[in-house]
Amino acid sequence: MPEVRPGHALVALAAVLAVAGGAAHAAPAAHDERAPRTWRVGPDRALTLPSQAAAVARDGDTVLIDAGTYSGDVATWTQDDLTIRGDGGRAHLRADGNDAQGKAIWVVAGDRTRIDRVELSGAAVADLNGAGIRQEGTGLTVTRSWFHDNENGILTGADPASDIVIRRSRFFRNGHGDGYSHNLYVGAVRSLTVTGSWFAGADTGHELKSRAARTTIVGNRISDGDTTASYSIDLPDGGRALVAGNVVVQGPRSENPALVSYGAEGLTHPDRRLWVVNNTFVNRRTSGTFVVVADGARATLRNNLLVGPGDLSTGPAAARANRRVGTSGFVDASAEDFRLLASSPAVDRGVAVPRRWRPRWEYAPPAAAVRRPRVGPTDLGAFELR
Repeated sequence: MPEVRPGHALVALAAVLAVAGGAAHAAPAAHDERAPRTWRVGPDRALTLPSQAAAVARDGDTVLIDAGTYSGDVATWTQDDLTIRGDGGRAHLRADGNDAQGKAIWVVAGDRTRIDRVELSGAAVADLNGAGIRQEGTGLTVTRSWFHDNENGILTGADPASDIVIRRSRFFRNGHGDGYSHNLYVGAVRSLTVTGSWFAGADTGHELKSRAARTTIVGNRISDGDTTASYSIDLPDGGRALVAGNVVVQGPRSENPALVSYGAEGLTHPDRRLWVVNNTFVNRRTSGTFVVVADGARATLRNNLLVGPGDLSTGPAAARANRRVGTSGFVDASAEDFRLLASSPAVDRGVAVPRRWRPRWEYAPPAAAVRRPRVGPTDLGAFELR
């Protein structure tokens, strides 16, 4: 794929607009200049860099970026209701020592932004919290995207009206190594929803950290590998949380013995309910705790499979039908394929869970989710035997 580097002088705005209706974008109808436009970016187009599209796009526009590597190109996106999509494959934004506003490869300041099929890597800034995306607007949806080798994959601010949705994406090898930067770090927003995604190899920080008032983590794979990641899932402020249908593998070098932590920095949200349902938890340390719950919370643990040593939970938790098993009942535990065999003791051993807390999705490699079937009594763990 081609690699595009920013030149010493960017295309002048007037020159970019002069190609309206040509390769740069499809012009709106002449009678309605406010109609959404589509801007095309690529080495053979009038706009060769995504940052040039960021300078000219308006609210509601779509930016299609040709697949390839855009080295050193960074941008701030201020438009509302903007769609940014890799076209023909992933568009790879590689920082190569550059950043926008000392914060990120992309600073997203507009509201209700949709980002699809992009790859952002190498973000590093003076404050040691450089992100692939620094989210400063209200509302963000990210699909089919990769974030790796940044200090933070995605870092969001606090916004009580903001909903963050992440689907079918990959976060790996993010973190500065100081324990304050993570694969994904979502601030005090209204909600975070993560499905069908893969988190791996955070450098000392957490795989996923959320301060959202409502957090839904369903049908994902979260695996440390051989790195020094801390918590697999950290929900430090509490809130209403559902952790369901995930495969969570804590590596042997993890620097924190807990896989899921809830309320470790204080229960600041009025809703203090945590449901942990039908997960497959694997601990490859010599000891640990699968779920740590702060006093004052209401935690419910149902139908989880536990592989490896450690206590099920510490703190207040109502637990039923959680079972410790060996590795022989899985398709290939050594390759982290924790689908059940028919001989598994987890088959048909689950108990009923209220509809709102059920895992509706199962993880499908490498980064997708499929509907969890209803086949007789519920099986334990992240997968239903088919």
